[in-house]
Amino acid sequence: MRRYGPMTLERDWPLFGLRIETPRLELSYPTDADLDALNAVASRGIHDPAEMPFVIPWTDDPPEARPRNSLQFWWGLRAAWKPTTWVLTLMVREDDNVVGVQNLLASDFAVTREVGTGSWLGQSYQGRGIGKEMRAAVLHLAFAGLGAARATSGAWEDNAASLAVSRTLGYVENGDEMMARRGRPVRHIRLVLHRQVWERYRRDDIQIHGLEACLPMFGLG
Repeated sequence: MRRYGPMTLERDWPLFGLRIETPRLELSYPTDADLDALNAVASRGIHDPAEMPFVIPWTDDPPEARPRNSLQFWWGLRAAWKPTTWVLTLMVREDDNVVGVQNLLASDFAVTREVGTGSWLGQSYQGRGIGKEMRAAVLHLAFAGLGAARATSGAWEDNAASLAVSRTLGYVENGDEMMARRGRPVRHIRLVLHRQVWERYRRDDIQIHGLEACLPMFGLG
């Protein structure tokens, strides 16, 4: 008779054991308690209310409704996870401070070897290079850990900070499109980073922990 070890969340949902470390930051899959901390960061502000950096304007939700909406969104990502379609949400810490979220997403990754990224950072933590550091961390997971061939991103044409992070890490423009933002047409720029370019920027000070148990969840054997 086959014997199973004790039931734990980490055994049955191994993403809870996934961690990426850089000299400055730690990225980890958030628990429910961590989601509460992330909501607290978002409630303190992510951007000037006159601006909208996101394609989905979730920060326009009423402040009293936003935490619940965010919880439903994060829980929905867990429930919808499939090896063929996944969105990995990673909580970002600097020392003991929760500072934001870095996402990695893909469809049919085992075939396409293409990932996309998205992120947000608490307003009080912006302008200190954290956005670049957490993107570098998740790209290391994608390329070094999962074997990605390319990574995509996107930003509104007036989101200078996001575009600067992408270009500094080696992304190049890959087309654009006009999209509606708060009822007005705005140019949205697509960017792509190919593996051979990432190799030139590759760092040796980023560590990935707990990935092997997660590989089947990403569609990898």
